[in-house]
Amino acid sequence: MRKSIIKLENVWKIYRMGNVEVNALQGLTLDVKEGEFLAIMGPSGSGKSTAVNMIGCLDVPTKGKIRLDSYDISKLDESELAQIRGKKIGFIFQQFNLIPTLTALENIMLPMIFQGVSERERINRAAKLLELVGLGDRISHKPTELSGGQQQRVAIARALANNPEVVIADEPTGNLDSKTGANVLSFLQKLHDTENKTIVMVTHDANLAKVAERTEFLKDGRIVKSLNNKIGD
Repeated sequence: MRKSIIKLENVWKIYRMGNVEVNALQGLTLDVKEGEFLAIMGPSGSGKSTAVNMIGCLDVPTKGKIRLDSYDISKLDESELAQIRGKKIGFIFQQFNLIPTLTALENIMLPMIFQGVSERERINRAAKLLELVGLGDRISHKPTELSGGQQQRVAIARALANNPEVVIADEPTGNLDSKTGANVLSFLQKLHDTENKTIVMVTHDANLAKVAERTEFLKDGRIVKSLNNKIGD
């Protein structure tokens, strides 16, 4: 039986806009198991983005608990949380979020700085990750000199910089053509199958979600349906 790596227990997130309260999450309970591939689906406004922030420990809930391994994130200060999050979780965003003034190598090295990795190791590890995603010949290229697919592969390499246990992919193929998107999805599958990474992928595309072991459907800030796509434990 696989252990829980991220657990949300009756999580609410309430945003206050003047006198109006918006319940982005309404009692979301979710258990992410170590080494699983989980897809999260839902229509626009269902709370997917807020759920990603919670699963990735980028924000704290208004009510409820979030556990990352043995840590209750509500009891950590921001610097402690950032340090633990930086080690355990890698993020892949739809917009890539690469820093335009940095080379591909430098973008990948950046997360390692905050974990106190030496410069020599940062360079070596970033170069190996670029080779891993098939961009060893683009080491000195800046984002504007790369195609969308190449930028997303740099973003994947950056997400792996600190060898995280969990990779969170937020609409990772949303800005890519279908062929490039299929390549990115194939790489995520490879990370899961051969590296035993825990993958949490947020998508609106049912065909993409089929590659996951489990799909959770969000509506109005809570899970309304769960689907086991593959026979697991």
